[in-house]
Amino acid sequence: ISLHLFLSGVGKTTLVQKACDVIVSSGVSVEGFYTQEVREGRRRVGFDVVTVTGQRGNLSRVREKSVASHGGREYTVGQYVVDVPSFENLALPLFRKLDSSCSSNHQVFIIDEVGKMELFSQAFIRSVRQTLDSPVFSVLGTIPLPSGKPLGFVEEIRTRTDVTVFTVSKENRDVILPEVVSALKDCLKQSAK
Repeated sequence: ISLHLFLSGVGKTTLVQKACDVIVSSGVSVEGFYTQEVREGRRRVGFDVVTVTGQRGNLSRVREKSVASHGGREYTVGQYVVDVPSFENLALPLFRKLDSSCSSNHQVFIIDEVGKMELFSQAFIRSVRQTLDSPVFSVLGTIPLPSGKPLGFVEEIRTRTDVTVFTVSKENRDVILPEVVSALKDCLKQSAK
């Protein structure tokens, strides 16, 4: 029985946003966050975390060559320096808000994404795990495609019996929306039982 839905592949954030719009228009309450590219001109310079209510925070930025590491632990993924405190300041309160909201009100919680950058936060991993274990919420999330060394927590999510994973590709991303929305509605029915 699937309670949660995760998308993996190409164009997953756009698909999550479209599915979210459809679900909201049907009267379901939605909480959570998306990851968005930050661009300067044509160049991607990093990623921001954006809540469904529009709050924005820094997730990562390209390290400028002239800027030396300022001591302490620095978390990097490729050319990006991850701002763990900024991410946690925006994302973690969303999970806490879930805990305090009325448990009879079934909600969709958006987690875009559970990826390398976000996994530097142990508090985030704990929060995601607790939310997946809660019978009240259906998670609509994104995870990266498996490549190279598997990410332990991503594989834990991928293999959960209460999670369905859709692989989004260039070929199917424009036609898969009704299937994703239908699966999400099924998840909501299960969590309402």
